[in-house]
Amino acid sequence: MKQKYTVEKVFENVEIAEGVYKLSIKGKFNVKPGQFYLLRAWDLEPLLSRPISIHDVDEEKITFLYQVVGQGTEILAKLKNGDEIKLTGPLGNGFDVDKIKGRVAVVTGGIGIAPMLYVVKQLKNCNVDFYAGFKNECYSVDNVDENVNNFQLSTENGSRGHKGYVTDLLNTAEYDMVLCCGPEIMMHKVIKMCEKTNTTVYVSMENRMACGVGACLVCTCKTKDGRKRTCKEGPVFLGEELVLND
Repeated sequence: MKQKYTVEKVFENVEIAEGVYKLSIKGKFNVKPGQFYLLRAWDLEPLLSRPISIHDVDEEKITFLYQVVGQGTEILAKLKNGDEIKLTGPLGNGFDVDKIKGRVAVVTGGIGIAPMLYVVKQLKNCNVDFYAGFKNECYSVDNVDENVNNFQLSTENGSRGHKGYVTDLLNTAEYDMVLCCGPEIMMHKVIKMCEKTNTTVYVSMENRMACGVGACLVCTCKTKDGRKRTCKEGPVFLGEELVLND
């Protein structure tokens, strides 16, 4: 099943760190935090559009944050103001922000920060701490919303903040809920930490996707109720639902 796309025009596309770009498109967009779009700025090759998380939305534009990792994102990185781009979405379930309450930790690793900025902006009736980890260079950390009580930063090379992993800074026992997005190995560690402290954790999965609408089954992940589609039932899953590979 094909989903309709819209043709939009690029407003801004800037490199904010090595190989990391922020792409903005003017217009009004009705989205949920944690959802994504399929982006395409080419005709035939590569075959598949690229799933990119919604980084931010305001009354005038939508913004995506992406990392150049292959042919598709290399094409996206060359876009300039006024160039045409096709958008399919919004897709996925996103975070149900009305159910997120109490003391909340938002934990991100690398490009996993992409969907979490808008999530934080939409949280209400929460005390939010933000933990952001990077390998070397930091990005988008200056845009963490004002409703964050405490911001913790780590880099593996020690260039900013704590030298080491972001999970070194996290004590899940201090929180009612944890929201997490980043490398799979990091999310698995956070899930296991939350299991030990009986803390509810939601993770945003970043599996490879093809159709983006649940038809092709390329992006499934293993859960206690069988395999589920990251693009349709996800990308946000309750941590205790997932079956982790040790």
